[in-house]
Amino acid sequence: MQGTGRVVFAATLLLILGTLNVLYGIGALDNAHVFVNDQRFILSNLNTLGWVLIVLGVIQLAGGFSLMAGNTFGRWIGIVGASFGAISALLSIGGRYPWWSLAIFALSVYVIHGIFIYGQDERESDLTGAGGVRRPVE
Repeated sequence: MQGTGRVVFAATLLLILGTLNVLYGIGALDNAHVFVNDQRFILSNLNTLGWVLIVLGVIQLAGGFSLMAGNTFGRWIGIVGASFGAISALLSIGGRYPWWSLAIFALSVYVIHGIFIYGQDERESDLTGAGGVRRPVE
């Protein structure tokens, strides 16, 4: 099936993002000095932020593993996980590293796009005959 490479790349990115979010969530729960100085967050309580990051990371890990297995469930969970990742990247633009947040947002949008178009190329090529002329669907 065409588009498999893009879905494997999307699943790999989801696995990396999920792992990082779980680690950041554990760091926020532990009151480690990961979040220091005068940084402002949407959720002012680090305990709440930690649990939100852990839940987001588990959703992203589930989507990544399910996409690697080729399940349809993985496509839905992958889209949800990447969408939440994009939203969280947009919410953290005002921090110390706004370009990093924009890069994470762009990668999340690429992951969502890759999951949406998975398998679409093959169906379009089935409808096209020799020379690129469309055949009628029977």
